[in-house]
Amino acid sequence: MTQVETTVHYDNGYEDEYMIQEEEWDRDMLLDPAWEQQQRKTFTAWCNSHLRKAGVQIENIEEDFRNGLKLMLLLEVISGERLPKPDRGKMRFHKIANVNKALDFITSKGVKLVSIGAEEIVDGNVKMTLGMIWTIILRFAIQDISVEETSAKEGLLLWCQRKTAPYRNVNVQNFHVSWKDGLAFCALIHRHRPDLLDYSKLNKDDPLGNLNLAFDIAEKHLDIPKMLDAEDIINTPKPDERAIMTYVSCFYHAFAGAEQVAETAANRICKVLGVNQENEKLMEEYERLASELLEWIRRTTPWLENRTPEKTMAEMQRKLEDFRDYRRQHKPPKVQEKCQLEINFNTLQTKLRISNRPAFMPSEGKMVSDIASAWQGLEQAEKGYEEWLLTEIRRLERVDHLAEKFRQKATNHENWASGKELFLSQKDYETATLTEIRALLRKHEAFESDLAAHQDRVEQIAAIAQELNELDYHDVAAVNQRCQSICDLWDKLGTLTQKRREALERTEKLLETIDQLFLEFAKRSAPFNNWMEGAMEDLQDMFIVHTIEEVQSLIAAHEQFKATLPEADSERQAILGIHNEVQKISQSYGIKASFINPYSTITTEELLNKWEKVKKLVPQRDSALQEEMARQHAHERLRRQFAAQANLIGPWIQTRMEEIGRCSLEIGGTLEDQMTQLKQIEHVIVAYKPNIDKLEGDHQLIQESLVFDNKHTNYTMEHIRVGWELLLTTIARTINEIETQILTRDAKGISQQQMNEFRSSFNHFDRVQSFCHFTSLEPFSAYSGGRCKKKNGAMETDDFRACLISMGYDLGEVEFARIMMLVDPNATGIVSFQSFIDFMTRETADTDTAEQVVASFRILAADKPYILVEELRRELPPEQAEYCIMRMPPYAGHGAPPGALDYTAFSTALYGESDL
Repeated sequence: MTQVETTVHYDNGYEDEYMIQEEEWDRDMLLDPAWEQQQRKTFTAWCNSHLRKAGVQIENIEEDFRNGLKLMLLLEVISGERLPKPDRGKMRFHKIANVNKALDFITSKGVKLVSIGAEEIVDGNVKMTLGMIWTIILRFAIQDISVEETSAKEGLLLWCQRKTAPYRNVNVQNFHVSWKDGLAFCALIHRHRPDLLDYSKLNKDDPLGNLNLAFDIAEKHLDIPKMLDAEDIINTPKPDERAIMTYVSCFYHAFAGAEQVAETAANRICKVLGVNQENEKLMEEYERLASELLEWIRRTTPWLENRTPEKTMAEMQRKLEDFRDYRRQHKPPKVQEKCQLEINFNTLQTKLRISNRPAFMPSEGKMVSDIASAWQGLEQAEKGYEEWLLTEIRRLERVDHLAEKFRQKATNHENWASGKELFLSQKDYETATLTEIRALLRKHEAFESDLAAHQDRVEQIAAIAQELNELDYHDVAAVNQRCQSICDLWDKLGTLTQKRREALERTEKLLETIDQLFLEFAKRSAPFNNWMEGAMEDLQDMFIVHTIEEVQSLIAAHEQFKATLPEADSERQAILGIHNEVQKISQSYGIKASFINPYSTITTEELLNKWEKVKKLVPQRDSALQEEMARQHAHERLRRQFAAQANLIGPWIQTRMEEIGRCSLEIGGTLEDQMTQLKQIEHVIVAYKPNIDKLEGDHQLIQESLVFDNKHTNYTMEHIRVGWELLLTTIARTINEIETQILTRDAKGISQQQMNEFRSSFNHFDRVQSFCHFTSLEPFSAYSGGRCKKKNGAMETDDFRACLISMGYDLGEVEFARIMMLVDPNATGIVSFQSFIDFMTRETADTDTAEQVVASFRILAADKPYILVEELRRELPPEQAEYCIMRMPPYAGHGAPPGALDYTAFSTALYGESDL
């Protein structure tokens, strides 16, 4: 028997290498009658499995194909195509013509036949006939098998390896000896139809029983004819590869359709479970972030609500610095967290909507509205805390000023009153002469004049003490005690003065002369001395101002004071002239009397010293006022510097808000174009942050300088902060809205044209857009140009009805009420753009449903109403399989084995149609 080498060539240049027997012992196998017998039996059964569809069969493979008629019929059955009409003659050339028609058809399918001719088939050449049938099997049963980018033999081998990998004692490496013990055939059957055999009971040492079991089950239940006898495989050292491949290809085709259905079902389930797992992670992340943010608000709010004042300015300044640190460092990250939390919540709800899942309901107290309410309470406490801080600092500043002023005036008065009580209590008039009595009386009159001049000072001291009481000065007890002491002494001096006058007046009747010059000196020097003391007090008086105008007012008053100095100097010269006149008279008339004025304690030296001190204090006061003027100019520069930046930043923020608003409403471009524009705006906003930081620095300088008002701008730092935070929040939310629209569009399969049509329809019936949607701050809304109208990016009920009618909906009252329940479940009377998009996508897109998931599980469960753990682990990836096992409830129906799971209840629970 001669060897026939057969090679099959394909038009794409691929040469099926396994068709060439490369090893010498393979060539010897071609001469083995056992090999020929296995191919005869297998190929005959394979051909009959197809010919029976036409109601015919073959008995002898080399004889029954000689006339070409059954060969042409076989090709028509397996290809589904019509071949040319056969020749019906019985002559040899008729047979050759029919066989050639068959071979030409095979060639037309991209196969090049080498060394196979019609004459050899007609002559009944066994090797040529088997080679031709093998070529047909290759082309129509094996060539199109493809697994993981492999094809033909490699693809079929890889499919067998993957399907039998979990089974013990099975290691498929080829199409000959790997199949001798029959376990590989049994594993393929059990993998796809575990109900047909129990693999755990098979024995590797019983190949005959294993093979017969597999072949019998395949013939009875899988419609795969018995192509080999078990003995054919067992009694051959190396079974024929072509026979085994042909047999195994029948198993592949028997299972491929069901396997594809199962794989599609598994993919659908994996997709649904993946969505659920991702949503659960988002829910857990939302709960965590919400808990952390609410806990931070809970800890921070009591601190902001604490209004316990400190006693000193330094302690209150530390409180203010702590508040600034909170504003600069602690709050901004929480603003971002709050914004991100809202974005995550909206994204999650969108994903749930587009995947037909029930809406996410956070834990009690963790709704977005709860967080917004808590945040609002925090900001109210924050605003009140800042106002209280500034008010308290102003109060302490005023208190410190009044306390110092009280100490100065009290000290001056106490110095003046020192010894006056003793002076008024002495009884020197009892032993005085008439002249001395008159002198004492005049001196007492001068003292009364001095006492009356101090009445105003005592009243000022009492008024300051009263104001310190009202301002809750921390050492008010000491102030009250000192003030009371001064008032008591004052009352006592008044009483003593009255008593002394009465005594002197009783004695006055006995006294007649008095030195008029000393008396005049005493009368004029006392008021003048009092005026100088008052001037010194005024020149040394502390002052507190907050504006240039207030300093200018003090300077003007000081200039008026300086204008009175020449007149005062004239009075001084006149008083000194009286003293000089006394000296002149005494010298002229040789008077030996003492030059001490008996009517006054004021001396010329004292007047001269006080006058010099007044003249020295005047330029000092000039210098202090000029220094204060310079300080107020510096404050004014800080105000103007802050105002210049704020007046730029405020409109800039407003302009960006308007750009975001316009961008979010544009229709012409794609959502990606909008996203690009918004990202560019976001980049501009982020790059603008240093300007905000610089303004914060200017604001801190202003506050450190205790400047509390600014007439050059309507923007406060609080306005800018809130506007900036609102801008960051708005850009982030708007980007999230576009991302949500992209997600909705892609998930629902909506085209960009459809999305633009939806947006155009929505905007047509919501024509008035409002900048107030972006900010409610008065300094910003003032620039909106009167554009804050009724609508706010949402359609009212009548507008929505008109929009639907314009899109072709035939609306009755019942149908419209049903639609409104979908788009406005809370009955607010308005329809947002997102609700509108969700409705339109539900109308136009197809999504997974609970029924589809149940149907997919039913495929994996081989049409059983329950599914087993091993089936889940066999058909699904490990992560999805364990997810189902952990959450799927036990099957409660009858006739189920232990451990059976209820996939129907699980699937409906995924879509919120039932509870697990």
